[in-house]
Amino acid sequence: MPRPEVILRGKPGEKYLLLGNEAVARGIIEAGVGVMTTYPGTPSSEIADTVSAVAMEAGIYMEYSTNEKVALEVAAGAAVSEVRSAVCMKHVGLNVASDPFMTLAYVGVRAGMVIITADDPNCWSSQNEQDNRYYAMLSGLPCLEPSTPQEAKDMFLKAMELSERLEVPCILRLVTRVSHTRGPVLFGPREEPPAKGRFKRDVARFVMVPAYARVRHKVLLEKMRAAREIAESDRSLNYVARGGARLGIITSGVSFNYVMEALDILGLDVGVLKLGMVYPFPRKLVAEFASQYDDILAVEELEPYLELNVKAALQEAGLKVPVHGKMGAELLPRYGELSTRLVVEALCRLTGRKAPLDFSSIDEKAKKGLEMAPPRPPILCPGCPHRASMYVIRRVVGHKLVCTTDIGCYALGIHPPLEIGDFLICMGASVGGACGISRALGERVIAILGDSTFFHASIPALIDAVYNKHPITVVVLDNLTTAMTGGQPHPGTGVMGTGEPGVRVLIEEVARGCGVQHVYVVDPYNVKEAVKAFKEAVSVEGPSVVVFRQACRLMAVREARRKGIELPKYQVDQEACTGCGVCVKAFGCPAFLVGPDGKVSIDKELCTGCGVCVQVCPYNAIRQVGGGE
Repeated sequence: MPRPEVILRGKPGEKYLLLGNEAVARGIIEAGVGVMTTYPGTPSSEIADTVSAVAMEAGIYMEYSTNEKVALEVAAGAAVSEVRSAVCMKHVGLNVASDPFMTLAYVGVRAGMVIITADDPNCWSSQNEQDNRYYAMLSGLPCLEPSTPQEAKDMFLKAMELSERLEVPCILRLVTRVSHTRGPVLFGPREEPPAKGRFKRDVARFVMVPAYARVRHKVLLEKMRAAREIAESDRSLNYVARGGARLGIITSGVSFNYVMEALDILGLDVGVLKLGMVYPFPRKLVAEFASQYDDILAVEELEPYLELNVKAALQEAGLKVPVHGKMGAELLPRYGELSTRLVVEALCRLTGRKAPLDFSSIDEKAKKGLEMAPPRPPILCPGCPHRASMYVIRRVVGHKLVCTTDIGCYALGIHPPLEIGDFLICMGASVGGACGISRALGERVIAILGDSTFFHASIPALIDAVYNKHPITVVVLDNLTTAMTGGQPHPGTGVMGTGEPGVRVLIEEVARGCGVQHVYVVDPYNVKEAVKAFKEAVSVEGPSVVVFRQACRLMAVREARRKGIELPKYQVDQEACTGCGVCVKAFGCPAFLVGPDGKVSIDKELCTGCGVCVQVCPYNAIRQVGGGE
């Protein structure tokens, strides 16, 4: 993987092997973006992380914003002040940002602004599979969709150009297999970000009271017409990738790669229209292409966006060419990721051909290989403070109370032996959901969330709990970082996205400022004190907040190694161990090994020295045998 400084200092004409996300970061640098904002979310995180590492040297103001709504607003503020900006987020992040997003389409921008959304087909790291191409239709903003890392960089630059040409933000839609695919990327020249922007007052344009909003909606519709003309005519974005007979394929984004591989496998003479600009939809171009074929197959992931638009375009043109895809015969699935196999099978069903590969045999061999490998479910890391916190919660309330959970590493607490987490839908919903559940059940509910999530979307719900006297206990698992997406800073860390020190905002002070009367801050590694505080928190009247504060163990281990500090080492006294299994059945650290006699030992390679197991063992069989405090 190239170092971030290579992405900054690489010269025009040089070629590097980059992730799609790194390629977008290079595009941001080449475009002369002055302000870059984000709320981290997989599969988009590496874009901002790469820019953050070089932001100071590149002259870019880079910000890990409180949430995606704020990130979009900050980027919009820069763009209306004649400074190019970019904002990136995962697909569900655009839901959070949708309020300013929709009206920003009316307002427009004075310098280029690109909104990068990374969709996650197959829910590799997400709670849904939504297709954000529909946000382009909903807002009226142009949407570009790359297939490769090279296109990811080039299309970012194209989106910036279109944004300034049309004076509206542009959407760059990535998916996991583009964001996290590595490919060769040819570097181009860099523009320098401006030293300073300029804001020209224009109340009728930038203040969206109803009288002005009605006018700006008409302006947006005119811009959409101009964008459609670009989609119809710009052959660098929408073009015929290959000619053929009888059957034509219309595709876009990562699906184009599967199509080309499938055609190579089958040796079919098929025409392919590749759409890089998927909104506005190039209806005339599509109708012209389709008129040459007996059948059309729309190949795309998730929703039948292309298929529906192709059918509308052909109907408008008076063409009766059959269009196949996800509807009707359902040649392709409407969920999950596509694959070369799925496209091959769809083409075989459509053309009557037989696949030259025995996919069933391949699957059977793969299945046998997987059966040989031990199962590896996702788990909390050895020494993770969240495990200690949930052990405390389970020890105090068991399963007697409902525990809502949230988006973060701690969602893994649903697995045995902790089994903590009964309700999860989106960032911050643990607190709001707990309020509703407690009101419906007439009993206390525990809401569990992380430190970054607290700042992101939980404070309004906490105020609601105070105002409406909801009997909930809000547990904030503060590991001093945004751990799930790679350890990015947030307001509680006191570090800015540029690496400069910022103001540290303490969760407990915010909670007290919201009116919470009962606030506790404890170290989850001190089980006795944590149990005492949590028992008190669940016994008070009204809402309470418990902050379990202990650094992410991965970060702590890295820091100790960097400083040459030896971590504590622990060992099970085999004579004292009774084989009761409490440490495994109640706590479940992955560093525990169970022998054939039922006695437990500790894998010294996995143990990170947190010391909680010493407090968990009822027979005092676990002892420190070396290392530091």
